Amino acid sequence: MTDRAETEAVLRAYADAWLAADLEKVLGSYHEEIVLHYMGESPLAGTHEGREAVFEILGLASFRTSRKLVEVEDVLAGDEFGAIVAIEDLGDPPKRVRRLLLYRVVDGKLGECWLFDEDQRFIDRLWSSDPAPSGE
Repeated sequence: MTDRAETEAVLRAYADAWLAADLEKVLGSYHEEIVLHYMGESPLAGTHEGREAVFEILGLASFRTSRKLVEVEDVLAGDEFGAIVAIEDLGDPPKRVRRLLLYRVVDGKLGECWLFDEDQRFIDRLWSSDPAPSGE
């Protein structure tokens, strides 16, 4: 079990790496056995277990649309759980979406994540669309 200080440190380090677009630190923040719960009804929704599965689904989300982190609005921390409130521009043309990422910290890493979007219908449509072939 973690404490509030550790949870906050882990989440703040992750948020800082995400803001800096430091992919190595972002990926290094995930526990080997991370579980991602992606809400909604798109092909990407569901529970994804293990770093490989999580990296694959996050890669697919990035492949399907342009996305850019605009701001980390807040980092909230409790003893075992913490949350990041983030704003991203998603899609083309971009639409600004607030996202809540609820994390459970395990062994000083992000061990479990529940991802909630303020406009789930938009996200479901976005993740359900086929990306344009490269070069077009």
